[in-house]
Amino acid sequence: MRIDKFLKVSRLIKRRTVSKEACESSKVFVNGNAAKPSKDIKEGDVVEIMFFSGSLKFKVLSVKENVKKEQADNMYEIIGENK
Repeated sequence: MRIDKFLKVSRLIKRRTVSKEACESSKVFVNGNAAKPSKDIKEGDVVEIMFFSGSLKFKVLSVKENVKKEQADNMYEIIGENK
């Protein structure tokens, strides 16, 4: 699955266009490397998102095309948060 779609499906970023823009402006890193929106991710990858107020680092636990809102947080495990 593409990283921009994963961020939207997991509800870490609300809209896919916003996640695409974040990737294009080098604010998303997968396994330490800047990720383009089309970067494929898989279980076990470590992703870091740089927000205006800090950063969020998490590990991908599962990759699913569709999930309910209640199950979205089961797709990742937060490793670190900086504010």
